[in-house]
Amino acid sequence: MQSLIKPLILALGAACAAAQAANPIFTDVFTADPAALVHKGKVYLYAGHDEAKDNTKFFEMHDWLVWSSADMVNWQAHGPLLKAKDFKWAQRDAWASQVIEKNGKFYWYVTARHDETKPGYAIGVAVGDSPLGPFKDARGTALITNDMTTDTKQDWDDIDPSVITDDDGQSYLFWGNTKPRYAKLNANMIELDGPIHAITGLPEFTEAMWVHKHQGNYYLSFAMGFPEKIGYAMSKSITGPWEYQGILNEVAGNSATNHQAIIEFNNKHYFIYHTGAGRPDGGQFRRSVSIDELFYSPDGTIKRIVMTSEGVSANRAGAEKQ
Repeated sequence: MQSLIKPLILALGAACAAAQAANPIFTDVFTADPAALVHKGKVYLYAGHDEAKDNTKFFEMHDWLVWSSADMVNWQAHGPLLKAKDFKWAQRDAWASQVIEKNGKFYWYVTARHDETKPGYAIGVAVGDSPLGPFKDARGTALITNDMTTDTKQDWDDIDPSVITDDDGQSYLFWGNTKPRYAKLNANMIELDGPIHAITGLPEFTEAMWVHKHQGNYYLSFAMGFPEKIGYAMSKSITGPWEYQGILNEVAGNSATNHQAIIEFNNKHYFIYHTGAGRPDGGQFRRSVSIDELFYSPDGTIKRIVMTSEGVSANRAGAEKQ
């Protein structure tokens, strides 16, 4: 009997130590365009909210949803903490966003369709005192509007903000559809500090930039082509030049769009993305956020992402070290 009990105890212990998530990570609501913030031992996940009745028409998105987790497996829902209508200038469409902390404040950069005073999609910014807000429009006007970028005929070229603060304290805003752009942000984080710059070196660029730094290298990942894959480029400077490195992950399920966030948490690296797969009623306008691990090669390049149904395991050992 003792010989049977010992293996059983070991098996139970292993199961408890490796709590497993599943992809997609939320099945009670449709989510898209993920962004994530690591703050004081937790990950805060900010996602768009797909509410389309089916997959035959177009996106229907009115607000942004928020979750938090201490282990990347168990998530606490905090509900919609910001809506497109919270910006008086916004007409509709709560599209991709990102939250960043600076000097004790949390700035939430969002995409929404502007009203008819400045037609087209625009980027706004809300501010709060914690990762969970409450958030309010920091400016009363949009930060980026369609009339500020006139090199394309389409009115949705100013979407998908990504924000990063470099080691010297200077913050940058990256954004764009078909045309990738960046600009310095003022110290107050709600004004541009200088001109808008074009970015080169990103083949088949479509949208969805995410910028991060790891061991001296800057990484700019982005959606390419259509249906979208995620490619990435590297640089030794936040302002480039950028050198394209290849595809990071393939078309995600039955979704024509692809949107990623990349974070480090408890000594592991994660690739957060949306997919139309994993749910029988999912699809291109009813997407779901998933998470898989990301791995760097010794030369600093990123290994191809393996999209899984199992998702990630709770990093309890890393959590214990913090």
